[in-house]
Amino acid sequence: MPAFTFEKISPPVRRAPAATTPRKPRGLISQMIERVAERRARRALKGDRAVRPDKPAE
Repeated sequence: MPAFTFEKISPPVRRAPAATTPRKPRGLISQMIERVAERRARRALKGDRAVRPDKPAE
C-alpha cells in the first residue's frame, strides 16, 4: 500500500469563447501603401502584355 496518494485535479472549466473584438480600420499610411503597390502591380502587368517591337525584351 502506498504511503501517499495524489489527488485528482479536474481539467479547467471551459468558458464561452471571448467575444471577438471588431477589427480596427486600417491606418491611412497602410491604405496609401496598398494603393501604390496595387498600381505598380497593374503597371507591371501591362508592361508584360505590351511588348514593344522596337525594343528587345530584356
